[in-house]
Amino acid sequence: MSWPGAVPAWVWWLIVLALVAGGQQYRVVVAQGETSTARGELADYSLQVAERDRRAAAQARTEEHRRQAVTDEADRKADERYANLEGRVVAAESRSVGLRGEIERLRASHRATCDTIAAQQRQAGASAVVVLGGLLEESDRMAGDLAKALERSRIAGLACEAVADGIRRGGE
Repeated sequence: MSWPGAVPAWVWWLIVLALVAGGQQYRVVVAQGETSTARGELADYSLQVAERDRRAAAQARTEEHRRQAVTDEADRKADERYANLEGRVVAAESRSVGLRGEIERLRASHRATCDTIAAQQRQAGASAVVVLGGLLEESDRMAGDLAKALERSRIAGLACEAVADGIRRGGE
C-alpha cells in the first residue's frame, strides 16, 4: 500500500475542507483590505468635495458682497444726485417766483400807463398782456415740472447703468 492509500478517506476530506476554508479566509482578508482602501479613498474624496463646496460657497458670498457694494454705491450716488436735483429745483422755483413777480409788475405798469388810452383800446391791450402773462407763467411751471421729471429719470437710469456695469466688470 502506498502512503496516500494509508491515509483514511475522511482525512483527505478534512484536508480538502481545510484548504477550501483557508482559500476562503484568504479571499475574505483580501476583500477586507480592498474595502479598507476604498473607504480611505472615499473619505479623501468626501473631504475634497466638502472643500470644493466650501470654496464655492465662499466665492459666491464674495461675489454677492461685491455686487451689493456696487449697488449700494450706485444708490448712494443716485441719492446725492437727487439731493442736488432738489436743490436746483428749489433754486429754479425761486427764480420762477421772481419771474412771475416781474410779470405781475409789468401787468400793473401796463394797467397804469393804459389809463390814458381809450377804454376800448385798453381792454384789448390789457387782455393780450394778461393772456400772454398767463401763458408764460403756465409754460414756466410746466417746463420746471418736465425738467424735474426728466432729471429724475436720468439719475435713475445712470444708477441702473452703474449697477449693471459694476456687476459686469466683476464677472470678467
